[in-house]
Parts: sequence; structure tokens; C-alpha cells
Amino acid sequence: MTLVVVPVRYPPSSHSAATLREAVRVAEERDAELTILHVDLYQRSGGVSRSDLKRAVEERIGRIDRARYVVRRGFLVEETILEEIVAEGADVVVIGSKQAGRWRRMVQKLLSDPDIDSFLRGELDCTVITVDADGGTTTNEVDEDAAPLPEDAGD
Repeated sequence: MTLVVVPVRYPPSSHSAATLREAVRVAEERDAELTILHVDLYQRSGGVSRSDLKRAVEERIGRIDRARYVVRRGFLVEETILEEIVAEGADVVVIGSKQAGRWRRMVQKLLSDPDIDSFLRGELDCTVITVDADGGTTTNEVDEDAAPLPEDAGD
């Protein structure tokens, strides 16, 4: 079965709500299971439980069928998210653009001038969908039905 993972903050912000709505749409479109993930930092632990996360998400966007709520504790949000994605064998990851920016900064510390989508795709072997605060999306997924782009003749 296909698995979609969506990391969110607690309580969900308006940007998290847009990311959640896109994750739900993708999960429904692909007939996939959905994991809603929150990372509770050890150094700022609010003691968020799965039921707290579920209640807050449902208050923000409504009830979600076939969703699994996961709270992980960690020192670094990005690293804990990556560990969960790998452990779960996610097929699709839906992240907010702010989270993508944090991942980019983390990866830049490790590599010179990385392309975060390529890095995540190579490391995770999954589709990464980035959602901006207005609900607009970008993805690293290849559209097999799209016509090939013409070559630049003048360069």
C-alpha cells in the first residue's frame, strides 16, 4: 500500500493546514495511507501526545479517514522527520515550504550547493511535494505523460 507522510507543527498553523489539506488530497487520489507526523523537540518538549495532535488537526481541518498520528521526540526536527520517512518507507512526503527551507539549510551544511528535491529523492526514493502557505505545490515527481521540452537551439 502507498504511504503519504506529512510532518506538521503543533498546534497546526495556517501553513500546516494548507500542507495537511494537500496531503489528504494526495492520499485520497492515490488510495494511500496517511501518516501525520509531529516532532516534539527534547529541548522544548511540550509533551504533545498522539491524541493532542489528532484533536488539533481535526479542529483545524476536520476528520481524516485512514490517518495515523505519530509524535516523535528528537533534538533536530529535520533529522527526526527524515528518520521517520525512511523507517516508514514513505512513497510520498508532503512538506511545507518553510520545512523545505530548513531541510535545504541542513543539507547545505553537509554538501556544497545541494538541490534539496534531488537530494531527498536520491536519499529517500520517494516523491516530495512542497506546499506554500497559499496551498500552491511543487513536486519532484516526473510526469510520464508530459511532452518533452524542446532543446534550446541558441545556447
